[in-house]
Amino acid sequence: MQFNDFDKAGAFGRLKALAGSYRKFDFNAALNPERVKKYSVPLAAGLVYNYAAKAVDDKVLAELKTLAEQQEAIVKYKALLDGEVINTGEKRKVLHQLLRGQLGKAVVHEGKDIGEFYRNELERFSAFADKVRAGELRPSAAKAYTAVAQIGIGGSDLGPRAMALALENWAAAAGKKRLRAEFISNVDPDDASKVASALPLDETLFVLVSKSGTTQETLANELFIKDKLRKAGLDPAKHMVAVTSETSPLAHNQSYLDSFYIDDFIGGRYSSTSGVGGVILSLAFGSEVFKEFLQGAHEADKAALESDPLKNAALLDALIGVWERNFLEYPYTAVLPYSQGLSRFPAHLQQLDMESNGKRVNRDGAAVSYSTGPVVFGEPGTNGQHSFYQLLHQGTDIVPLQFVGFLESQKGDDVEVDGSSSQTKLKGNLAAQITAFAKGKQDSNGNKEFLGGRPSSLIYGKALTPATLGALLAHFENKIMFQGFIWNLNSFDQEGVQLGKVLAKKILSKTGGSTGDPVLDAYGSLLGV
Repeated sequence: MQFNDFDKAGAFGRLKALAGSYRKFDFNAALNPERVKKYSVPLAAGLVYNYAAKAVDDKVLAELKTLAEQQEAIVKYKALLDGEVINTGEKRKVLHQLLRGQLGKAVVHEGKDIGEFYRNELERFSAFADKVRAGELRPSAAKAYTAVAQIGIGGSDLGPRAMALALENWAAAAGKKRLRAEFISNVDPDDASKVASALPLDETLFVLVSKSGTTQETLANELFIKDKLRKAGLDPAKHMVAVTSETSPLAHNQSYLDSFYIDDFIGGRYSSTSGVGGVILSLAFGSEVFKEFLQGAHEADKAALESDPLKNAALLDALIGVWERNFLEYPYTAVLPYSQGLSRFPAHLQQLDMESNGKRVNRDGAAVSYSTGPVVFGEPGTNGQHSFYQLLHQGTDIVPLQFVGFLESQKGDDVEVDGSSSQTKLKGNLAAQITAFAKGKQDSNGNKEFLGGRPSSLIYGKALTPATLGALLAHFENKIMFQGFIWNLNSFDQEGVQLGKVLAKKILSKTGGSTGDPVLDAYGSLLGV
């Protein structure tokens, strides 16, 4: 297994030579029903990845396939699954796929079977959630828990929050008992205050999430909530559980109702399928629902082992993203889910992608001479159509698009207006946008002309369910992993978020926790404080 910068791969030069003629790809000539059927790959859990509206053809795809083989994308994925140290910056294994099921060798570390540890923790917090939901575990004899609120930030908030929102309507339609789920992340006290004031504190279970047990924002919010509980005459120990590592200050702590554990092999942004997401999702919707979610993710992980890149949705999506970023030179990607349940999914993918592959050095710490991760943003359709789509359609920059859509709504609660249902209108808008971005519209009035040539992909399925949500999450995790392998990056550390934390602690230690202002004390006297 070789880790080489990707501009050293033989396919790099050939792709670079091809790129010029594809920057003005003629979708009017190319995009037809036959191409739509041909450029389609099964993903997992009934989802399909379609790339007919991307600026590629068989010639480009053949070179991208060669690039994947030269950069040993599948070989490296298998090594990751087998427990090799892939996070070289922190000298750690990368095992979030193992949370969903074993696909490689048994992973043993310091005599401990890690897969067995993950399975045991899953069963521990599943049993805990079942007892809470059944009313067997209560804050008092007179009360049951009716709400759950997660206290965490970054990967301890964005992924779990996005997943919880995605399942709310599905759970209601399925008749699942649901505990209200809320989230506190920002150290701005207005965040915790708003959530605390909206919840019945005597019926709320708080889930404190910090792998290190030292996250400044999370610990500040923990104390904020404990103060609120005490002022309400409640015992915080009956209203709080912790999700942390076994070596953190939060572990084995009697001030929590219980503690559940993750380890250093699970990165924060990849932790939605660990206890970080699992505890709150199991409490809110039921442990069986969380296990369906894991199964969907496992199916996508398994599909990503397909050796032919052109039949592997995650790897193909990654390769086309590299083609757009490095050869067509598009620095942005918009994620546009036509599903209100996925309203926070783009925010999660923003962290997942930009924190993983927002790197200027390779795995050995040497500067690379090519572009890496794109800027990721997005909002659900059709809302986005009425805000930033103007720039996407007629702006000076071409922004590749990733659409997500479903044939059915989650609740099936709909109305007929002007001859069609709201869900039909949603699907119609999605299809129209893909075509409009690709083909454009000629007009003698330049203000009304759409040049087209805006490439997009589509992931779609029957409905947004726990299984399809898990598959969708794992697809993007694996896409980003494959792009990191191709760019020769370490996609599993995040040194770029550390400097601000260190400097904030320095300011607070010198000011006694008070910045008396004049422009935040002239930026902490530029850190001379």
